Amino acid sequence: MALKVVEVGPDRLEDYAGVPISFQVESILKIDLVDSGLGGATLEEVPIKPAYLKDYDAGEDGGPGRWPERFDLAKFAFFLALDGNRPVGAAAAVYDTPDIHMLSGRRDMAVLWDIRVRPDVRRSGIGARLFEGVVEWSRGKQCRLLKIETQNVNVPACHFYSRMGGRLGEINRYAYAGHPGVAHEVMLVWYLNL
Repeated sequence: MALKVVEVGPDRLEDYAGVPISFQVESILKIDLVDSGLGGATLEEVPIKPAYLKDYDAGEDGGPGRWPERFDLAKFAFFLALDGNRPVGAAAAVYDTPDIHMLSGRRDMAVLWDIRVRPDVRRSGIGARLFEGVVEWSRGKQCRLLKIETQNVNVPACHFYSRMGGRLGEINRYAYAGHPGVAHEVMLVWYLNL
């Protein structure tokens, strides 16, 4: 594979969206509070049956094709991983954008908004290359921290963020309570010091 990672503009979001983000959920990270949380929490990977398909683009956000109508993309960065001309991975990051609540009004923090790799080439280093591109971009914007949200149903992503140096900073068991179809999921927020 002749892989290259390039930063692109929002005009390439159609190519970006062509990279699927769905995955098979076969296990979850079960969260148990120790002493009602005073003693911390434990996370245990447990298999689930039946497994099911999770597709982030099928949710209420509608995926990358809807981002231009939903967000001011001026301070977003978009990356494509290309094998020749074929998009095999993509990532997006944002900083210093008041409408993005994940930024908490901070100007020294970036958010990994999205990262995806085609299923047929996963586990080949493409995600790491995209992640490194986001880290470099964030540092170039003088950000000191990278924030990453995922869920306890995305166990491979949790292992990936840990391998990339991220540390689990938040567990929100009720973040999706008002969202049918995902109310059972637990928000896990990872942080990477830049």
